[in-house]
Amino acid sequence: MRLARIRTDDGVVSGRYDEGVVAADGEEYEVGVDAELLAPCEPTALYCVGRNYAATVDQMDYDIPDQPDWFIKPPVSVLDPGADVEYPDWTDELTYAGELAAVIDRECSDVAEADVPDVVRGYTILNDLDALDQPGRTARKAFDGSGPLGPWIATDVDPSNIDMTTHVGGELRQEATTERMLFSPAEVVSFLSERYTFQPGDVISFGSPANPGLVEPGDDVEIWYEGVGTLTNRVVDGE
Repeated sequence: MRLARIRTDDGVVSGRYDEGVVAADGEEYEVGVDAELLAPCEPTALYCVGRNYAATVDQMDYDIPDQPDWFIKPPVSVLDPGADVEYPDWTDELTYAGELAAVIDRECSDVAEADVPDVVRGYTILNDLDALDQPGRTARKAFDGSGPLGPWIATDVDPSNIDMTTHVGGELRQEATTERMLFSPAEVVSFLSERYTFQPGDVISFGSPANPGLVEPGDDVEIWYEGVGTLTNRVVDGE
């Protein structure tokens, strides 16, 4: 099942997405006609893991971490699927990174790995935008619109071994499988839950495969995860 949030003439509603139609509260809305897809949740925080693919660690010449390595994006980072990514005027090196992300279903903490499926609503896609030339992780990654998210939440996904691709301007830039993660989604969620109390709608992403790279205004970034869907956003000149 796919769960979507949409903006309609009746306000923002959530419901089940099926072939371009969202059923919610006894009504049906056609996306692109009388509804607009929004980010599928409203997180209080996005907990993002880095250095979680061996190929990425090798490519970037990082040390292999002995535990998940993470940072946090604030709620203002969330950008809707299909929305324009405005290229910030304070950076010359904006990069994409196609990441699988879990959406938390209920308040929880200290979650055992075996219990992670019970607290995860489903999975979506995050584009972890990074202003690479800025000093420090927060300056690089935690700015307005730095987390395009969506297009929906897929509830029937086993995240342990699914394929993914990222295309930029129609060119294949990333291709991998989640089996290559150093720390599995269950390990990551359990580890972070020892440190944070998660709220419904919070997002936990699991890192980018190899070949995150630069984008320029005019580029369409399309991130696909098997069984989840495709997140698409266009990069445009900032105002």
